Amino acid sequence: MQERPLTLPAAIGNTPLFRLQQVTAGVVPEGVEVYAKGEHLNPGGSVKDRAALGMIRAGERSGALTPGKTILDATSGNTGIAYAMLGAALGYRVTLCLPKNASLERKKMLRIYGAEIIETDPLEATDGAQRLAKQLAAEQPDRYFYPDQYNNDANWRAHYHTTGPEIWEQTAGRVTRFVAGLGTSGTFIGTSRRLKEYNPRVQCVSMQPDSPLHGLEGMKHMATALVPGIYDPAVADAEVEVSTEAAQAMMRRLAREEGLFVGVSAGANVVAALDVARALPPGSVVVTVLCDAGTRYMSEDVWGDARQAR
Repeated sequence: MQERPLTLPAAIGNTPLFRLQQVTAGVVPEGVEVYAKGEHLNPGGSVKDRAALGMIRAGERSGALTPGKTILDATSGNTGIAYAMLGAALGYRVTLCLPKNASLERKKMLRIYGAEIIETDPLEATDGAQRLAKQLAAEQPDRYFYPDQYNNDANWRAHYHTTGPEIWEQTAGRVTRFVAGLGTSGTFIGTSRRLKEYNPRVQCVSMQPDSPLHGLEGMKHMATALVPGIYDPAVADAEVEVSTEAAQAMMRRLAREEGLFVGVSAGANVVAALDVARALPPGSVVVTVLCDAGTRYMSEDVWGDARQAR
C-alpha cells in the first residue's frame, strides 16, 4: 500500500544517529562510543526546525498567532530559516532581526523563503537583534507574533518531547553522557531534562565558547551575553569551553574523515564530546548534536585544507 505523503512539519525530527569512527581514533578509550545526531538533515537544515515548529504550534494553540499576523523574532540565522520555511508552508509572513555579519548563505536562504530581514549591529551579536525584535513587538503587538525563542518554554519543550526520546530509543537506553552547546539553550535544556527522567544517572555536559569574542555562530558565552530566560544552569552536570579554532578544525575533519558536512557549532559540539569521552570507562555512550549543515558557511574562509587539522 502506498504511504501517504508527509506535510512539511511532519518531516521534522527523527534524524539519524551517526557513530563517529575516525575522529575518535587515538582519543577515545576502547569500549567508549561517541555518536552525533544528524540535525543538519532536518528539512530546514538545522536543529532549530524543532524549536521553531514547537513555538509556532504553541502560538496557534494559545491564540497568539492567528492568520494575518507576522512571525517576528531575533536569530543568528538557523531559527530564522526554520521560521521562514515553516511560514512559507503554513501561510505566515516572517520578519527577522539578525546580526549584519550573519553568513551570506543564511541571508540568501531567508530571502528565498520570502522572509523580511532587518540587520542589526554585528558587534552586539544576537543580543542586539533580541533588543530590536522586542522593541518592534512592543510597538506593534497587533501586527506581530513574537515567539521570543530565548524565553519561550515551547523551545526547550520541543526537544523534551522529540530529541530526548529519539536519543533514548536510538541508543536503546544506553546513553550515559549528553553534550551540547548553549545558544538559546533549548536543545541542551529540553534534551537533558528528558534523558534524566529516563535515567537520573545520565550526565549532561554543556558547551560554550571560551571567550566573548568568538566565531561559534549561534553559541553564547553566558558570562558576557544576555542569558536566555529558558536557561537553567542547574541542568548541567559539567561544562566544557571550546575555542573557535578547535571547532573549525573539527568541522573540517568531520567533512573529510566522517563524510559529515556540518557547521562550526557542530564541530564545537564534537570537540566537547571527545573531551568528555577521553576520560570515560568502557561501556560509556556519549551523544552530541550536529547543529546545522556546512552549506551555510561556504562563503566563509574557514575550510582550508582539512589535512592541516589532523
